[in-house]
Amino acid sequence: MPHPHLAEIVLVDGATAATLAQVLPVLLLTLAVEMRRTQIHSRVSRLRLGAFFLLFAVAETLLVLSIDGTLYPFRWFDLASAVAIFGLLSMAFALSLAEMRPPQRPAVPPVEDPPTNDSGDLAP
Repeated sequence: MPHPHLAEIVLVDGATAATLAQVLPVLLLTLAVEMRRTQIHSRVSRLRLGAFFLLFAVAETLLVLSIDGTLYPFRWFDLASAVAIFGLLSMAFALSLAEMRPPQRPAVPPVEDPPTNDSGDLAP
């Protein structure tokens, strides 16, 4: 039974929050892949991309906290899950800013010319 002196904050019902918390990360992944494929990520400023990821992470965190039906009071596991998701989204943001490196070729030792004599013929 909830405490009568605690306020209860509800953003969306639990089923909607759970559905959105599952669907939105898949959409974010799809967006990130398409931005990489079309090279749009290199034309968007880091500030805009950072603001988008921050807003997305806050929305996702709020949805995860609302899965049990209320935003506040929340369960500790909901808070731990929300912090983990926020951290993973922060890592995704950092990786989205990283430039792709061309594949490195293995080092090949230089080929030495065979020894020759003064006339240019191969030495015995």
